[in-house]
Amino acid sequence: MKKIKIIALLLLGGISVDMQAQEFDANLQIRPRYEFRNGYKTLLPEGQAGTSFVSQRSRLNLNFAQDQLKVKLTLQNTRTWGDVANANVTDKNGIAVFEGWAQYDFDKKWSTRVGRQVISYDNQRILGEMDWAQQGQSHDALMVSFHPKNHQLDLGAAYNSNAENVIETPYTVSNYKAMQYAWYHTNIDAVGISLLMLNTGYEYADHENKLLVDYKQTFGTYLTYKTKKLDANLGVYGQTGKSTDRSVSAWYAGANLGYAVTDAFKASLGYEFLSGKDMNDGSAVIKSFNPIFGTNHGFNGYMDYFYVGNHQNSVGLQDAYLKLSYNVKKWQFALIPHVFHAPNKVITPANEELESYLGTEVDLTFGYAFKKDISITGGYSQMFGSKTLEFLKTGDAGHTNNWAWLMISVNPRIFTLKK
Repeated sequence: MKKIKIIALLLLGGISVDMQAQEFDANLQIRPRYEFRNGYKTLLPEGQAGTSFVSQRSRLNLNFAQDQLKVKLTLQNTRTWGDVANANVTDKNGIAVFEGWAQYDFDKKWSTRVGRQVISYDNQRILGEMDWAQQGQSHDALMVSFHPKNHQLDLGAAYNSNAENVIETPYTVSNYKAMQYAWYHTNIDAVGISLLMLNTGYEYADHENKLLVDYKQTFGTYLTYKTKKLDANLGVYGQTGKSTDRSVSAWYAGANLGYAVTDAFKASLGYEFLSGKDMNDGSAVIKSFNPIFGTNHGFNGYMDYFYVGNHQNSVGLQDAYLKLSYNVKKWQFALIPHVFHAPNKVITPANEELESYLGTEVDLTFGYAFKKDISITGGYSQMFGSKTLEFLKTGDAGHTNNWAWLMISVNPRIFTLKK
């Protein structure tokens, strides 16, 4: 026993010496969320009832830093309560690596990061983490960053395969085959300027079953202006290139103007335009803008009727909205009404053109900082759909289409070591 103690002390001493100039941090996230869906994502079909469930994200974040090296590993499990039996020997989704990357800082201006990582920029309209989704969004990529004072240029690239193949094999994962991007940001006084160039290649088989990759380019700018009372932003993006041998010609514009009426109360007015295509347009050109890897739940209403796994290659969208937010002590409240229109023609099989008005959605949210590492958020949303929305989405616009949710987020830091 004495020898074991001596060996343990020697090992601890060695670790202590080796851990000079090191930082290690471990934290957890437990995030269950209840949802009542009664017309969420699409109008509730006639004769159908809504549903409810509880989903949960459980994450372990490990962060390590030593001199010029940084490493992050994030393990997570996502589940729906009850998706496996109480005494089940295996989990349905198992443990996944959400992030697993290493970063090396060559000096104060240059760094590189490689591995599974979040790629998120600006307001996350084109590239975002998708944090609302319990699984989130991350990429297997290499990124090089040049960041002198008041400037940042990030260059990233990815190349994907579904296995360690020995011959040419179709890439069957619902993902891009290859991706490259460049993002630049600078500030000039109160103005922030970002430029983005994103090139995504998706594999497909032609009529001879030959594997090809078509590349689509998404490019544009995101501008911000912020003072003590006023803040505004403007995003403009275009899309060109090809997708499954079809030409792409689409664009996006979005603007928001906010004013802090008081320290607690803020009002914002915004508008978004996403190009689409007339339903009687026989052209093979893809004219509908695709936000690609954006955090789309944060835009166009929280009920996710548009661009959250839906409304692609459609008639596009116009979204005019107002946001009223009020923060007091540990509470945050927001009221966000949206008015939706189709910027392109909606045509029935009988060649009847429907009105452009799609509907109005009203979102109410609240947040409460219960404790240092515990927060409670929730909300209620209702969609007042039109006959045009009913035609596009199917379902019953006359039904009460609503959605409610309540989420608890527990984020304790369980261990921190600095040597």
